[in-house]
Amino acid sequence: MKILVIEDEPKAAAYLAQGLTESGYAVDIVHDGPSGLEAAENPDYGLVISDVMMPGVDGFSMIAEMRRRGRNIPVLFVTARNDIDARVQGLDLGADDYLVKPFAFAELLARVRALLRRSPSDLPLSYRVADLMVDVRTRAVERSGRKIDLTPKEFALLLFLIERTGEVVPRSVIAESVWDMHFDSGTNVIDVQVRRLRAKVEPEGSSSLIHTVRGVGYVLDERSQAD
Repeated sequence: MKILVIEDEPKAAAYLAQGLTESGYAVDIVHDGPSGLEAAENPDYGLVISDVMMPGVDGFSMIAEMRRRGRNIPVLFVTARNDIDARVQGLDLGADDYLVKPFAFAELLARVRALLRRSPSDLPLSYRVADLMVDVRTRAVERSGRKIDLTPKEFALLLFLIERTGEVVPRSVIAESVWDMHFDSGTNVIDVQVRRLRAKVEPEGSSSLIHTVRGVGYVLDERSQAD
């Protein structure tokens, strides 16, 4: 399988190329967005691994143009941008996965194998838990068929939780990942934001989906949890 790596930082590109080659993949490297866009037209590539911030054309603009041209090759963004808004934007534009630097190379390989195993029609473009539906592409949220209007941050928080359904997420992780800030145990800003989100996705008469785990954080799950 042939992989195209688009990375403007030479050391990072060499690191990716060496690891992937040693894992049995054929790898080509380009160092800017315009070259990546041109190279990605080659049908021999089964996967693109791309940085986001690059000269000429950034990764988001590049993938938007690729999808506009009908090129449906899987794309994995590998980037230092770890805010949830960037991840949502990348997925909205057509990325298939998003890995934040620094990362363990074993995780990169696992994601590469997963992307190469599945076809574009199998990609997770929406999430459903009980009667709650979240569409990643359109940012549409529905509960029992009723549309729910969320602010961008509320959507980012809901997406972050639903991606980790059944997993208890500490307040500190939510603060750093969704708000890109260090968590202060003396503030209740995360609790306030979760309450606002709950008020919208758990209207009166509906079951609870976002549960408080005292002293830790929150979990989104359709099963009964102790609040």
